Amino acid sequence: MSSIPSSKKYLAEFIGTFVLVFMGCGSAVLAGKYVGFVGISFAFGLSVLVMVYGIGGISGCHINPAISISMLVSGKMKLEDTVVYVIVQCMGAVIAAMVLYAVALGNPGYSLTVNGLGQNGYDAASPGGFSMISGFIAEVILTFIFLLVIHGSTSERAPKGFAGISIGLSLVLIHLVGIPITGTSVNPARSLGPAVIVGGTALSQLWLFWVAPILGGLLAALVWRLLKS
Repeated sequence: MSSIPSSKKYLAEFIGTFVLVFMGCGSAVLAGKYVGFVGISFAFGLSVLVMVYGIGGISGCHINPAISISMLVSGKMKLEDTVVYVIVQCMGAVIAAMVLYAVALGNPGYSLTVNGLGQNGYDAASPGGFSMISGFIAEVILTFIFLLVIHGSTSERAPKGFAGISIGLSLVLIHLVGIPITGTSVNPARSLGPAVIVGGTALSQLWLFWVAPILGGLLAALVWRLLKS
């Protein structure tokens, strides 16, 4: 992958994150009443699965700052690339949220205040009314699980060609548990996009969905180093 120009990697990360947020959050905002939590879980997981095979050979398909930072700590990323990856991931997420909002406005019954954009939250903003502490613990653990699967699935010891399946299905599993707690982030960019458009509580609570996933990603990197040594 070193022969691929950095600009193409950055563009791939932008596109991949756009797809994740538009399709994942879109399933909640546009189709939630039809597909429910299970359908939303699969929308997020399938978005990652197809993008792994779509852009994985170009950028590695991180589409998540927590993944890029975890890879940096693991020695698999350079600092410069990590910084730009995070920036373009955030850009892709925000633009996806903007486009999703434009589509949602086409429904006369849609209200940004009432329906939102699939933003994450805790306390009163939690789908199940879970506290900030519950949300923080859940996001750390769920991101840890997600990153551990990613490190393992992309290691030289893993069967080749199946990483997208295990990574995508792990995200489905994570959403099945996490949606009632926080709406499931495990991805700071995914949380940033909707929060920027929705504002208010979503924006004030955004800190948790940066700090907890990054901590979970760092923990996974350390544990993986221990396991593979």
